[in-house]
Amino acid sequence: MSDFSDLPHVQPDLVQVPDGAQLRAAAPAAHAPRFLLLYGSLRPRSFSRLLAEEAARLLTALGGDVRMFHPGGLPLPDDAPDTHAKVVELRALAQWAEGMLWCSPERHGAMTGLLKAQIDWIPLAQGAVRPTQGKTLALMQVCGGSQSFNAVNQMRVLGRWMRMLTIPNQSSVAKAYQEFGEDDRMKPSPYYDRVVDVVEELVKFTLLTRDVAPYLVDRYSERKEAAAQLSRRVALPSL
Repeated sequence: MSDFSDLPHVQPDLVQVPDGAQLRAAAPAAHAPRFLLLYGSLRPRSFSRLLAEEAARLLTALGGDVRMFHPGGLPLPDDAPDTHAKVVELRALAQWAEGMLWCSPERHGAMTGLLKAQIDWIPLAQGAVRPTQGKTLALMQVCGGSQSFNAVNQMRVLGRWMRMLTIPNQSSVAKAYQEFGEDDRMKPSPYYDRVVDVVEELVKFTLLTRDVAPYLVDRYSERKEAAAQLSRRVALPSL
């Protein structure tokens, strides 16, 4: 039974709790879908963090296992070894997750450098593991002024580059400073309803794809390359 007691602005009877059995014939995996949330500002009252926290509450209510990476102390890319504690933490979470949600402020018409730095620390391949390939991704941004979509559009390109299954829906909250109360909770509004839409869709797409992601991203070119490497190894004379 889903618990919406900590979500006073949600009408539980109108929320569609995603059901993996309705999305595919195979039985859903035994564990809850796993989500990693990243945000793009270190301000003491960061609205991208507050929006990500609101999304985390919704994901939890919909049955997700949620972790949030706090980027304070993360070095700039290539300014520290990849054994740095924050880098190790971020990469471990990226491997653990089955889906992600990125939330950035729009700064100078773009995503923040902090959000980009987090992604830059996640390699396309780490040994035999590809931390992001085939995993789902949802995008949100907060705006200081009128509604814009520059940051989410840039992150969408970045998500595709990271070989992620980026869901169609997205959220952009205009004048974010007006959308959160003194308790740091998001106020009821059409913006809030859109956040619920995005979170629902992220859970649905994750349930739909997580068990078949390796097959969905299995590429002819990569199979061909692997076969050629195997053939070369077989052809080497034994010593």
